Amino acid sequence: MSNRSVIVALDFPGSQQALTFVDQLVPEQCAVKVGFELFVAGGPQLVEQLVTKGFQVFLDLKFHDIPNTVAKACVAAAQLGVWMVNVHASGGTEMLTAAREAIDKQNHKPILLAVTVLTSLNQIALQEIGITLDLQKVVRGWTALAETCGLDGVVCSAQEASMVQAQTKDDFVIVTPGIRMPSNMTDDQKRIVTPQDARDAGASHIVVGRPITQAQNPAAALVEFNDAFARA
Repeated sequence: MSNRSVIVALDFPGSQQALTFVDQLVPEQCAVKVGFELFVAGGPQLVEQLVTKGFQVFLDLKFHDIPNTVAKACVAAAQLGVWMVNVHASGGTEMLTAAREAIDKQNHKPILLAVTVLTSLNQIALQEIGITLDLQKVVRGWTALAETCGLDGVVCSAQEASMVQAQTKDDFVIVTPGIRMPSNMTDDQKRIVTPQDARDAGASHIVVGRPITQAQNPAAALVEFNDAFARA
């Protein structure tokens, strides 16, 4: 398990911007997250470059497909040397189990997470897509499914982290996006909390994007988030 509690979301449109940016960071002080936009633009080569630079990479592609396809995608991610990879909990038991079994067969075994409810969604948004259960019940149910299928942890809002921690084993990984300092804008995140609140709620890692990547001094901003999380 890494002690890199802050995961910096590299939400850049291309490889060069991302690689230029990470040169301002110290790999021992954070991990980095590669999501859809950057992976489509930079491809596996970018992930390999980040790993070569010494960064632990969270490949945040939220695999959600038929079990065989997801299993093969997890194998490809493991072979890239990523630190974390995620699938979507709503893919169901067969898909989650296939992902777990695929990674278990690899020499390098990334931390396997299940995504629960995105921090950009709230109760109204869930109802609009046909999920009528209470948001917390959805998170609780998908978390239980992920743990039953042997996944290492979940991605959830820090607002649900304490609930997730209470129902899972001690070493269950809880990654929480939507983290902001009180002075930061909320952007498009609807369910946000501070680093201190996330740690107090049981988060093992926090994902921070624009408050670091768009800061005047990204290195100093990273230190601020690390310190805030450590003080909790």
